[in-house]
Amino acid sequence: MKNSGEMGATMRPRAVLLAVLAALVTAGCASNLGGGTYERAEARRAMTVQYATVDAVRLVRIEGTKTPVGSVAGAAVGGIAGSGVGGGRGQGIATVIGAVAGGVAGAAIEEGATRRQGVEVTVRLESGQLLAVVQEDQGEGFRPGDRVRVLRDGATTRVAR
Repeated sequence: MKNSGEMGATMRPRAVLLAVLAALVTAGCASNLGGGTYERAEARRAMTVQYATVDAVRLVRIEGTKTPVGSVAGAAVGGIAGSGVGGGRGQGIATVIGAVAGGVAGAAIEEGATRRQGVEVTVRLESGQLLAVVQEDQGEGFRPGDRVRVLRDGATTRVAR
């Protein structure tokens, strides 16, 4: 029969693995911000369509998400890793330092994993009004002079072919 110290040592790698898997799953949940992607709530909702001509296009970076999930998952992994260092009071200090460092690293990993390449498309509507829309670059290859559609529903605006 294993004693509690041996069981804790066996459980630690499993807990770290589960925390890492949870962090990876949540990083994969980043929403797509491209012109051809719709949220579930946008289905069967009327949108205003205006035709426009692309005036200018420039590449931009869309920041990644900054939710508590990355830092909490990182803190859990760091704390578990730190708890395996030293013994007594030193182990407690290592656990706290590991949790803090893991939280910072987890937040940075989440932001980096969900960061996207975007495109700012400036269009001239038929009314003459200029409108700039930022969306994820999905390889549409918009160029000045292209005829496009601008779709709006009050909350969301996108540029599409």
